[in-house]
Amino acid sequence: MAKPMRSQTLLVAALLSASAAIGSSAVYAANTVDKALNEGVERVANAQKSQQKIDSIDSITREAEREYRAIAKEIEGLNVYISQLDRQLNAQQSELVNIEASIEQVTLVERQITPLMLRMIDAIDQFVAADVPFLKEERSKRVAKLKDLMGRSDVTVAEKYRKVMEAYQAEVDYGRTIESYRGSLANNGTEREVDFLRVGRIALMYQSLDGQELGMWNTVSNAWEPMDAAYKSKLMAGIRIAREQAAPDLIKVPVAAPQEAY
Repeated sequence: MAKPMRSQTLLVAALLSASAAIGSSAVYAANTVDKALNEGVERVANAQKSQQKIDSIDSITREAEREYRAIAKEIEGLNVYISQLDRQLNAQQSELVNIEASIEQVTLVERQITPLMLRMIDAIDQFVAADVPFLKEERSKRVAKLKDLMGRSDVTVAEKYRKVMEAYQAEVDYGRTIESYRGSLANNGTEREVDFLRVGRIALMYQSLDGQELGMWNTVSNAWEPMDAAYKSKLMAGIRIAREQAAPDLIKVPVAAPQEAY
C-alpha cells in the first residue's frame, strides 16, 4: 500500500510542476505578445512620423520647385528687360553724341547770328525812317522794342530771332495790303485828325474828317501835297474797302513816277 501513495504523490508533483511550467510559459507568451504588440505600435508610430517627415519634405521640395520656377521666369523677364535697356542706352548714347555736336553748332551759330540780328534791326530802322510815313509811331516802337530785346539776357537767341523775323514779315505785309486808319497829321505847322488810306507802298493818301481836304504823300519830294478833288470819290471808296464796308474793287489812285536807283 505504500507504493501506490508514493506514485500518487509523484503524479501530483508532476502535475504541479507541469502546471507551473505551463503557467510560466503562458506568462512568457503573454509578455512576448504584449512586447510584440508594443513594438508593432511603436513601429507604426515611427512609420507615421517618418511619413509625416516625408510629406513635409515633399511639400518643402514642391514649394522650393515652384519658387525656383517663378524666380527662373522672373530672371528670364529681367534678362529681356535688361537687353531692352541696353538698346535704349546705346540709342541714348548715340543721341547724346549728336546733342553735344548740336550744342557746339548752336554756340557757333549764336556767335554769328547775334551780329546778324543787330544789322537786321539797324536796316529795318533805317528803312522805316526812309519809307512812306504810314503808322510811323507804331513801326518805330516795334524797332525800339527789338533793340531793347537784344540787350535782355532772359530771352533766348531763338526768341530774339523770331521777333526780328516777325518785324520783317510785318513790313513785307504792308507792301501787299490796303489799310485805312485815323491818325494825326502835322502839315504847315498845324496838326489835325484825318483818315489815312494806304495802298501797299505805292500810295499814301488822307482825307480830312469833314471830307473837304485831300492830300497825298509825294515820294519824290518826301512831303505832303494837296490832291485833286477828282480823286475824292475814289479815295472814299478805297477807305470803305479797306474798312471792309464795301466789296473789293479796282480804284484809281495817284502814284508817283518811279525813280531810278543809283
